[in-house]
Amino acid sequence: MGKHSTSIATQIQERILAGKPGQVFSPRDFLDLSSRDAIDHALSRLCGDGSLRKVARGLYALPQRHPLFGELSVTSDAIAKALAGRDALRLQPAGAYAANQLGLTEQVPMKLLYLTDGPSRLIQVDGREIVLKKTTPRNMETAGRISGTVIQALRWLGKDAVNDQVIDKLRRRLSDSDLAVLRQDAPLAPAWWITTALRHVADDRLPATSN
Repeated sequence: MGKHSTSIATQIQERILAGKPGQVFSPRDFLDLSSRDAIDHALSRLCGDGSLRKVARGLYALPQRHPLFGELSVTSDAIAKALAGRDALRLQPAGAYAANQLGLTEQVPMKLLYLTDGPSRLIQVDGREIVLKKTTPRNMETAGRISGTVIQALRWLGKDAVNDQVIDKLRRRLSDSDLAVLRQDAPLAPAWWITTALRHVADDRLPATSN
């Protein structure tokens, strides 16, 4: 590789080192440095010498090692955030994964489901499967907000399973600002019983809105 390619690789590495630990990057994050072809070659070089790790097609991260557990996996949220930025998508955790994020189930699903306004696809990372499922615009109205995750978790649990214990767990888990978002977004829920549940969670800790 020539001097120019080496310089690009160095700039990419410096930018990644300046990012948040566990952050996932795509070639699009470096297009201000050079052409796509040059960026791809530089990323390949960095992966080849162990400076970077390719976590999925077109996605890269710094290798992270734990003294006891060895190499650590990147988080699914970091991968989802990188995908959303790379492909201009909106993503919303759903199903058992949404419930697990909120502490409503302790089991971490092997298939992590995200609803999206983009195409459906399957991404395999470190033995996990990240499923992007195209859904309706209505299901994406609260995407990226805590209300969206709560709505999808309740939807997965089902009406009969959403009892006082579930409501209490959510109250204790969410901050006051989270609860304010739940109250605001309650009318956007796809079913009346989910709207009711959101209001029960929020109204116990938030004062009634004055007219």
